[in-house]
Amino acid sequence: MKIKKGFEIQNVCGEHIIVPAGAENIDYSKIISLNETAAYLWENLTEKASFTIDDMTALLLAEYDVEESIAREDCEMIVERWKEMELIEK
Repeated sequence: MKIKKGFEIQNVCGEHIIVPAGAENIDYSKIISLNETAAYLWENLTEKASFTIDDMTALLLAEYDVEESIAREDCEMIVERWKEMELIEK
């Protein structure tokens, strides 16, 4: 998987949001809010050519005190959500 080009994360009033890059592409109905964990993953995955659930899980385990099964489950849910929002591709 990889994050689609054309989206960037911004911090607006303490909230992490994903918006289409470039002022001409901004569609305010497509702004997506991320919690701290999802924002951490996004920031660490945008530079990668591709990533897997295992990569995401490893990032969470390195940053947070969480059980591996919970981290993996959270990553799977995030990936499904990002797929629904068309933010990632294979």
